[in-house]
Amino acid sequence: MHKKGMRWGSIALGLVMALAFTVGVAQAAEQSLMMATTTSTDNTGLLDYLAPKFQEATGIELKWSAMGTGKALQFGIDCNADILLVHAPPAEKKYVEEGHGIDRREVMYNDFVIIGPPSDPAGVKGMDVKDALTTIAKKGDVFVSRGDDSGTNKKEKSLWKAAGMELPDKQEWYVQTGQGMLKTILVASERDGYTMTDRGTFIKYEAENNGNPPLVVLVEGDKVLFNQYSVIIVNPENCPSVKQDLAKKFSDWITSEQGQKDIADFRLLGKALFTPNAK
Repeated sequence: MHKKGMRWGSIALGLVMALAFTVGVAQAAEQSLMMATTTSTDNTGLLDYLAPKFQEATGIELKWSAMGTGKALQFGIDCNADILLVHAPPAEKKYVEEGHGIDRREVMYNDFVIIGPPSDPAGVKGMDVKDALTTIAKKGDVFVSRGDDSGTNKKEKSLWKAAGMELPDKQEWYVQTGQGMLKTILVASERDGYTMTDRGTFIKYEAENNGNPPLVVLVEGDKVLFNQYSVIIVNPENCPSVKQDLAKKFSDWITSEQGQKDIADFRLLGKALFTPNAK
């Protein structure tokens, strides 16, 4: 072959390879799903456990950013995610009603618990939530709040109101961290105080302390402590970049018989951190 022909042949081959590479990268990007989620699904290790199972089943890589539910909902409004996994039902329903999300589906639940030092300085062990919060406030024992508009923080604020009190955010004994749940628990431990957490994150904290954590569960079992988690697809009408098809595949998978079994099988210290309840 003439040298000039060889040169053009090499250029053509290079262009074909470059095009193939570009298409491959584009296809890989299309198979990547971005989720905004609450810190508890991340801190507990649940998503690290589920993501490879989801990818094996569908070929889709799951990526996520963990934050409070309030921020996760805003993340969706700002078109920075394809799907949400959150746990603040009233805020979620409003989010969908306002047209920001579609196809909200319940996935799993656990419960909230109030934890504190084993010495229980306020003497709230075994009380219902209303009496426990009233007693802590009356005695002025340290209560550490996330203060970050997360699902846990939203629930906590509603419980102060249900107990007939204003949010004690101006009281010296009420400490707001603006941090995630595990960091807030550590602050409560350092201050020998109380805090409210979801049980999954508490079990993770318990496991990190070899089953003997500095703070223990003191208030639990009240019906108002039920903690529902749901998935919501970000509305593609508002956010054209949303990968609705991939988001739907995740929503279908996590609510499927296999996805629900995987959630049920996720345990630490032999304890279930979440209970599947997809309908």
